[in-house]
Amino acid sequence: MARLGVRAGTGEQVRVSRISSGMSFVNEELPIVYVARHGETAWSLTGQHTGLTDLPLTKAGERNARRLAERLKGLTFVKVFSSPLERAVRTCELAGFGAVAEIDCDLVEWNYGEYEGRRGAEIRASRPEWQLFRDGCPGGESPQQVAARADRVVSRLRAVQGDVLVFSADISFESWPPAGSVSSPRFMPGPSC
Repeated sequence: MARLGVRAGTGEQVRVSRISSGMSFVNEELPIVYVARHGETAWSLTGQHTGLTDLPLTKAGERNARRLAERLKGLTFVKVFSSPLERAVRTCELAGFGAVAEIDCDLVEWNYGEYEGRRGAEIRASRPEWQLFRDGCPGGESPQQVAARADRVVSRLRAVQGDVLVFSADISFESWPPAGSVSSPRFMPGPSC
């Protein structure tokens, strides 16, 4: 059975479907999962790949995180999770959920390794055929490693009896569901808060 949720940061309604994987679940009705992408950073402004570099929010990022609190007003969450990175934790705090959030290390962004801080155009200048979701990053994570983290997060989310709010970058969900999944929900990337 499908349910509707609202994408944090845009107010857009999204469809959330039950996962069918052949394994037993903790609950048949899945919660609505709201994914709030962290606010703007200096590197997100310039298009640099930002993985594990722990950058603060810009003033605009902080302002938008405060606006997120208004968008989420009236919603109730059984659990709130955040990436441990400062940009996600600060977005969570400014949105009013810092006191109840649990840190989940699997919510960190892609480890870009040698490509950390570089723009896509710079990378493709030396490696024209490079695709993040196919090739991963030298000295960083492979798509399979990121997918394994996303699978662990989704497993934890499925165990929750109620709606959930997640503060992270959307990248950790872009590689999910695993290849071969037929009716898995799609976690669509959204804009910054």
